[in-house]
Amino acid sequence: MGTPEGEIAWFSPDPRGVLPLNRFRIPHGLARALKKERFEVRFNSAFERVMRACAQREETWIDNEILASYCELHRLGFAHSVETWRDGRLAGGLYGVALGGAFFGESMFHRETDASKVALCALVERLRTRGFKLLDIQWVTPHLATFGAVEIARKIYLRQLRAALLQPCDFGS
Repeated sequence: MGTPEGEIAWFSPDPRGVLPLNRFRIPHGLARALKKERFEVRFNSAFERVMRACAQREETWIDNEILASYCELHRLGFAHSVETWRDGRLAGGLYGVALGGAFFGESMFHRETDASKVALCALVERLRTRGFKLLDIQWVTPHLATFGAVEIARKIYLRQLRAALLQPCDFGS
């Protein structure tokens, strides 16, 4: 993460936030919104735009160096975005990094109600269908807890991470 001092820092929280793919749940209100199909979901079509939108908040760790680094990871096929579009406009999305069978969620944003939540549901569906084992979210927020996010001890996390990294998964485009 970018720090206010302009440095890049590495964080390994203990406990670690994860969203277990086999325990992911969709809140009732969102289930109704998903049925309306208000958003078109796309993958990797606006990676840099998603990152820039995620950075547009009062406090952000996404500085120019982080942006350039993740755009390079995207170019190399490691970083990915999930976008929700409505009427040709980017309404919400998220981005992260895929390695083996692990996806490391970095940030999400929305410009319309439910847009980032729809992107999260699409991400989980893609990870499940492609054999991913771990969705790392670093920290559990009240918002992510409604989807089933939990905290696990670093020792358990590292065991799950090792196993996930050995999975030959492809996030795709």
